[in-house]
Amino acid sequence: MPPSSAEPDLASWVAALLGGQRRALAKAITLTESTRPDDEVRAQQLLAQLPEARGSIRLGLTGVPGVGKSTFIEALGMFLAELGHKVAVLAVDPSSARTGGSIMGDKTRMPRLTVHPNAFIRPSPSGGTLGGVARRTRETIALCEAAGYDVLLIETVGVGQSETHVAAMTDLFVLLTLPNAGDELQGIKRGIMELADICVVNKADTDPKAAIRAQTELRTALTLLTPHDAPWRPLALRASALTGEGIAELWAAVQDYVAQLDLGAKRRSQTALWFDELLREAAWRAFREGLDMRELARLRAEVDGGRITAVQGVAALMK
Repeated sequence: MPPSSAEPDLASWVAALLGGQRRALAKAITLTESTRPDDEVRAQQLLAQLPEARGSIRLGLTGVPGVGKSTFIEALGMFLAELGHKVAVLAVDPSSARTGGSIMGDKTRMPRLTVHPNAFIRPSPSGGTLGGVARRTRETIALCEAAGYDVLLIETVGVGQSETHVAAMTDLFVLLTLPNAGDELQGIKRGIMELADICVVNKADTDPKAAIRAQTELRTALTLLTPHDAPWRPLALRASALTGEGIAELWAAVQDYVAQLDLGAKRRSQTALWFDELLREAAWRAFREGLDMRELARLRAEVDGGRITAVQGVAALMK
């Protein structure tokens, strides 16, 4: 791996990455997350030399507050790692609206998985990005797959109305709920329920009867939300991250999903959406660079003073 103080040799960097070297992977992710223009160019040069990923499975996981996402992901990750899979956990931490900082404590919540030789855990700040993911989660996925990780677990910030972008970059979307999740399910709303491929009632060991009841309610809700011609009928399962109950059943359901759906077609569609997203980002950046900042300040002052509306201000700026 080339030293950070020197211009990196992309060929050796790619070779180290394809060889599964953790340090090369960690530094590559750091490069893609950088907002410096020169780093963005180098990151794209690196990504362009990586082969297309084949045979990997990308799982997005989200859940209601207190559902135990990190504990569940560690239980699932340990189960897969012991089976011989190479597991990468991409955990997105919310960034403070005041300071911009993030706690980044996911490794401390997954102590066993952190030290497993078949696992790699990378926490990243959301940086204010909506959708429950970080700004460069897609690139991080590509880097992990190039390094040989065949199962990727993408843990989102948490359930919210915009917590949907992760479904547009994963093969399968898992929603975690609690045995007594009436109020929490109400908070999730219909949008994210429609995106879920598998719903899991976690902590089923704490109240087995309530877990069975919640599972039944979820099955009914998923039946009503799923179109009749859908290629996959979403499942409702029970599990316990502490006892290991339901973890093997979840993985079996994932394998059934992979066998039934054309993941290649799904990923091509997701790549097209990614292109549109990057195009909007580039267009906004070009627009900002071409702005007359004095005119922007003047219009903002007029909006603040109530002399024109915000819509009128934007319309004047666009002219």
